[in-house]
Amino acid sequence: MRKFGYIRVSALEQNESRQLATMQKLEIPQSNTFLDKQSGKDFKRPNYQKLLEILKTGDILYIPSIDRLGRNYEEIQNQWRVLTKEKGVDIAVLDMPLLDTRLNKDLMGTFIADLVLQILSFVAQSERDNINKRQAEGITAAKARDVKFGRPTKKAPENFEEVVRQWEKGDLAFSSVLEQTGLKEATFYNRLREFRAAKDSK
Repeated sequence: MRKFGYIRVSALEQNESRQLATMQKLEIPQSNTFLDKQSGKDFKRPNYQKLLEILKTGDILYIPSIDRLGRNYEEIQNQWRVLTKEKGVDIAVLDMPLLDTRLNKDLMGTFIADLVLQILSFVAQSERDNINKRQAEGITAAKARDVKFGRPTKKAPENFEEVVRQWEKGDLAFSSVLEQTGLKEATFYNRLREFRAAKDSK
């Protein structure tokens, strides 16, 4: 029986060291531990897909918790079926002993495991939905306060008009223009369009 571990962290929670330590305690080889730093909204994750290709009947897959597997109710149910039914892989969810397919393989045990899986899958998606809702509310509130998102716009320097005039006359190379203004090429042309539009409106 080969042992594998799957770990997932989102871009907002970089705590994979704790999950990695758990896999090490289970003596899972590093080469058999797969990590994705990606949202749990679906299963289009590169390392999960690699793991799926490697897993074979009789293997055991350890997962710290259901929400590390995913946060989409229907997708979790589907992937659980693929792993356990189609591939014949056993799964052990470490924070929920009832979700260990090596145990209680009778009808009652299967029924209880399926029920627990549905509940935890529902909770995982509900948490994700609530997080997204809070983020959307936060962004809306921030926009109402005129909070700007993304990188701040780099303004044209005070000598911009003079540098542009020399460049347009052919007295200044474009590389020198960028050096003197401290702007990147795309930013320079954006400021140039704004500068010309402002002159035309006068």
